[in-house]
Amino acid sequence: MVIDRIALIIMIIGGLNWGSVGLFNTDLVALAFGSGSTAARIIYALVGIAALWCISLLFRERSAITEDHVEAEARSTKD
Repeated sequence: MVIDRIALIIMIIGGLNWGSVGLFNTDLVALAFGSGSTAARIIYALVGIAALWCISLLFRERSAITEDHVEAEARSTKD
């Protein structure tokens, strides 16, 4: 599903940001958008929402994930 990929991409971005905080004490989101700014808060909220969505990936049956992937591939080859 497209939303699964979007959520994973957002989680990767969030993970890289937390990695930079842990390793270099640098919050890249705050650096780019300003600490406590509305834009930074929106990004943090999106990362949180993506994390909640990714929790659902843990509890999906493997066959359901595979079926979604097969359906997506079939749609992409039709275009």
